[in-house]
Amino acid sequence: MINQENVHSVLAFVTPGILKLLMENRSIATEEAAALLYNSAVYDALRDQETGMWRLSSLALYGMLEEELADKTIDIPEEQ
Repeated sequence: MINQENVHSVLAFVTPGILKLLMENRSIATEEAAALLYNSAVYDALRDQETGMWRLSSLALYGMLEEELADKTIDIPEEQ
């Protein structure tokens, strides 16, 4: 069973991938990429074990973040 401590471990694994995608696709520095990610609703939802977003890949989370940045909304996938 996943708990909040495990979610923090997952964050340490997926966060670098999301940051890399942001930096590459937006041609921005690490600091700007980190600010975009850490101030996002996607990151808030990822930190919450109840959303189940910890199951998603860096690429999927990056896509959700780009959607949020474009239209200020996110769609949290249903648990399966």
